[in-house]
Amino acid sequence: MTRDTPSAAAPWHRRARQALSHSLRVRLVLVFVVFALALAGIFIGGVQKAFSLGWRDAARPLLMDYVDRLAADIGSPPDVAQAEAITQRLPLTVRITGPGVQWDSHPGQPRPDWMGDRQWAGEGEGRRLLQRTTADGHHIEFGLSVRAWERRPRVAWLTLGALLGLTALAYLYVRRLLRPLDAIRDGAQRFGAGDFAQPIPVRHAHRPDELGQLAATINTMGRDIEQMLDAKRGLLLAISHELRSPLTRARLHTELLPETAEITPQREALLRDLTEMARLITDLLESERLSGQHAAVLREPTDLLALAHEVLADLASRHPQAAQVRVLADPGLPVLALDATRMRLLLRNLLDNACRHGGDAPSPPELHLQHAPQGITLEVRDHGSGVSEAQLAQLAEPFYRPDSARTRAAGGVGLGLYLCKLVTLAHGGRFTVRNAAPGLRVTVTLPPP
Repeated sequence: MTRDTPSAAAPWHRRARQALSHSLRVRLVLVFVVFALALAGIFIGGVQKAFSLGWRDAARPLLMDYVDRLAADIGSPPDVAQAEAITQRLPLTVRITGPGVQWDSHPGQPRPDWMGDRQWAGEGEGRRLLQRTTADGHHIEFGLSVRAWERRPRVAWLTLGALLGLTALAYLYVRRLLRPLDAIRDGAQRFGAGDFAQPIPVRHAHRPDELGQLAATINTMGRDIEQMLDAKRGLLLAISHELRSPLTRARLHTELLPETAEITPQREALLRDLTEMARLITDLLESERLSGQHAAVLREPTDLLALAHEVLADLASRHPQAAQVRVLADPGLPVLALDATRMRLLLRNLLDNACRHGGDAPSPPELHLQHAPQGITLEVRDHGSGVSEAQLAQLAEPFYRPDSARTRAAGGVGLGLYLCKLVTLAHGGRFTVRNAAPGLRVTVTLPPP
């Protein structure tokens, strides 16, 4: 059965959203970044709070005393030369306004809001922290020069670069830390496909971490599953082989019964039952051979169209509807290198299934043999009732039969489509089942010659 996979050419934003919602690495890095930003914010906020609490009792009196000394150095009336000397020596701005002197050390610099518009003094105080008034009525306003903040953008970019670098290092570390998850995923996919030859590598096997312990546990589970599958396969093969001998003897004894009017009907019914049992055993053996990792496929030049007519002629003895099957083949179909015995089994099961479930429909079953870009397609379609969409995915599973086919007259034991799928996969092809409305459509795509 085939399953559609998402396109690798999806838009970048969709891939990013999918990575964010499905990638554990990305989410861990985002948690790291959010945690780092939250920690930095809490630290800065705490420092600011601590500074504001200690401002009134410690730094504020010292700053006010220093501003008083600067104002005294400028004098009254204000000495512009002294004020200019202060601005040359210190990263300060000085603005003097009054009846006799109008001077600004940095006339082109905008006046920040915190330089006199916000009152930093305590309650009940009438003067501002960075403003002083001389005895002759001049106002002196101090502030920080822009030169003291010229390096702020550079520091901000360096801080951002450091944060991005730490994020990249965190992602690389998390990626290395979670790399065993890729090996565990690949190993689980191999085990699910029945390949137990290669175990999942365990990092630091002598002292494994949690992911190493998980890989070792999955390896143990894989070995247990392999042993159970081998035991089941061996049991089926042994039972099938052991049943062949008594079935052969029973058939021989049945054929030796006298052909009288009273015994012949029971004799024919018993022969049919024995034939069905022998066929079931053959299918079981074949399914176990094909489901193995080293299924032997004996390829030889095979004409699919001739093989299909041969199978239909054989089915006509059991299904009168087989003679009505429409065979539609493209002209010039190539001769393929196939296992003729297995392909005969595939055609027999598909056509037998179509005749049993679509033989009473107004239109007969159809067999299509066509060229396709990806190879040669073999399609069998009936016009019966079909199955529900929920049952399609299970039709090719072993021993599965939908409810409508659980009677002996309508359905077999549930190995037909499973064998067809195994034969197709053994030849490197694709096997699909879908509803045809009405009926069922089974498509086998074989690789080109």
